[in-house]
Amino acid sequence: MAGHTRVSVDMDRCVYTLQCTYHAPTVFDVNDDGEMTYTTEVAGDAAEAVRTAAELCPSQAIRLAPDTR
Repeated sequence: MAGHTRVSVDMDRCVYTLQCTYHAPTVFDVNDDGEMTYTTEVAGDAAEAVRTAAELCPSQAIRLAPDTR
Protein backbone atom coordinates (compact mmCIF):
# COMPACT_ATOMS: atom_id res chain seq x y z
CA MET A 1 0.00 0.00 0.00
CA ALA A 2 2.85 2.38 -0.63
CA GLY A 3 1.66 5.84 -1.52
CA HIS A 4 -1.20 5.68 0.94
CA THR A 5 -1.55 7.92 3.96
CA ARG A 6 -2.24 6.50 7.42
CA VAL A 7 -4.82 8.42 9.46
CA SER A 8 -5.27 8.44 13.22
CA VAL A 9 -7.36 10.60 15.50
CA ASP A 10 -6.48 11.34 19.12
CA MET A 11 -9.97 10.96 20.56
CA ASP A 12 -8.82 12.52 23.85
CA ARG A 13 -8.02 15.75 21.97
CA CYS A 14 -11.02 15.66 19.63
CA VAL A 15 -13.67 18.25 20.55
CA TYR A 16 -16.26 16.90 18.07
CA THR A 17 -16.74 20.01 15.97
CA LEU A 18 -16.98 17.48 13.13
CA GLN A 19 -15.23 19.81 10.70
CA CYS A 20 -13.40 16.76 9.39
CA THR A 21 -16.69 15.26 8.19
CA TYR A 22 -17.25 18.35 6.02
CA HIS A 23 -13.74 18.41 4.54
CA ALA A 24 -13.26 14.65 4.10
CA PRO A 25 -16.69 12.97 4.21
CA THR A 26 -15.42 9.81 2.51
CA VAL A 27 -12.95 9.32 5.39
CA PHE A 28 -14.64 10.70 8.52
CA ASP A 29 -18.18 9.93 9.68
CA VAL A 30 -20.31 9.68 12.80
CA ASN A 31 -22.05 6.38 13.48
CA ASP A 32 -25.58 5.88 14.84
CA ASP A 33 -24.21 5.99 18.40
CA GLY A 34 -22.69 9.44 17.79
CA GLU A 35 -19.13 8.11 17.77
CA MET A 36 -16.53 9.27 15.27
CA THR A 37 -15.44 6.68 12.73
CA TYR A 38 -12.73 7.05 10.11
CA THR A 39 -10.79 5.16 7.49
CA THR A 40 -7.22 4.47 8.62
CA GLU A 41 -5.60 4.29 5.16
CA VAL A 42 -6.38 6.64 2.29
CA ALA A 43 -4.92 7.61 -1.08
CA GLY A 44 -5.52 10.03 -3.94
CA ASP A 45 -8.21 12.69 -3.54
CA ALA A 46 -9.16 11.30 -0.12
CA ALA A 47 -5.59 11.84 1.12
CA GLU A 48 -5.68 15.45 -0.03
CA ALA A 49 -9.03 16.00 1.72
CA VAL A 50 -7.66 14.45 4.92
CA ARG A 51 -4.66 16.79 4.81
CA THR A 52 -7.07 19.72 4.62
CA ALA A 53 -9.15 18.33 7.48
CA ALA A 54 -6.02 17.86 9.61
CA GLU A 55 -4.84 21.41 8.93
CA LEU A 56 -8.25 22.84 9.87
CA CYS A 57 -8.95 20.62 12.89
CA PRO A 58 -9.43 23.06 15.79
CA SER A 59 -7.99 20.62 18.34
CA GLN A 60 -5.25 19.28 16.02
CA ALA A 61 -6.44 15.75 16.83
CA ILE A 62 -5.88 14.32 13.33
CA ARG A 63 -2.48 12.78 12.67
CA LEU A 64 -1.18 11.71 9.27
CA ALA A 65 1.77 9.55 8.33
CA PRO A 66 2.91 7.93 5.10
CA ASP A 67 2.16 4.22 4.94
CA THR A 68 5.56 2.67 4.41
CA ARG A 69 4.49 -0.96 4.09
